[in-house]
Amino acid sequence: MRTIEPGTIPTHDFHQFLLGAVAPRPIAFASTINEDGLVNLAPYSFFNAFSSNPPILVFSSNRRVSDNTTKDTLHNIEINKEVVINVVNYAIVRQMAVAAVNFDSAVSEFSKTGLTPVPSDIVKPPRVKESPVQMECKVKEIITLGKHGGAGHLIICDVVKMHVSEEVIDENNRIDPHKIDLVGRMGRSYYTRASGDAIFTVVQPVTKISLGYDQLPDHIKQSEVLTGNDIGRLAGLYALPTSDEMTALRQEPEVHNFIQNFSEKDDFNTRVHVWAGLELENDNAEFAMKLLHLIA
Repeated sequence: MRTIEPGTIPTHDFHQFLLGAVAPRPIAFASTINEDGLVNLAPYSFFNAFSSNPPILVFSSNRRVSDNTTKDTLHNIEINKEVVINVVNYAIVRQMAVAAVNFDSAVSEFSKTGLTPVPSDIVKPPRVKESPVQMECKVKEIITLGKHGGAGHLIICDVVKMHVSEEVIDENNRIDPHKIDLVGRMGRSYYTRASGDAIFTVVQPVTKISLGYDQLPDHIKQSEVLTGNDIGRLAGLYALPTSDEMTALRQEPEVHNFIQNFSEKDDFNTRVHVWAGLELENDNAEFAMKLLHLIA
């Protein structure tokens, strides 16, 4: 395990270790306007949602590591305290990348990217028409984190109006991750597409108390077959099998035959763990837990 203390390696190197580890990060495609009415559009991956009531978004416009200068976005927000945060999906990721270029302040990134500015309802900066979600924001506070290259400015934004494309909303009145097809930023030039096979579910209600790892039998915790995720699934269940459930399980033909075939063999425990692992892959966690309790 490599250990790194900030300040012991060049800032640009530490920056890449940090961004490679804290990933993927959502991208705030921020549109702002300056005192002369010139519009700026720039992406920021130091970004996330921090509150829903009030609705708060926070992103950071960092000082450039190379020359310690700040960006037009920060200047514009300091002037008028307004921003539109547009999300970035796969359909506009290449245009977003063009907007990251350090064009002169007098140059509009909208013209350089080919994206379409549309008027906002409350704030002055325009929205990006092609973005599937656009959030008009009033800036509550700017927190400066340092004066050296790489230092961030936390821009705390109060969402005053949200625009969501009907095309990305599903039948449950929720945003469908496959339809919105968002893009996340990794380290260096790596990105990730948050749709298709990259999407999976982890259903773990937090209001109902689960068993936890400590309540599992030792042979499960010490398994050489089950993965950490497998054991986590079992720890997320709410009860161990009852004696009646185990009696019924042993009477099931498939389980009965399994016991008869392997009960006298040395690898019985391993075979139970393998079977339980297969059931976990098929999302049958309760059945897998019962199988594992065939082991005394």
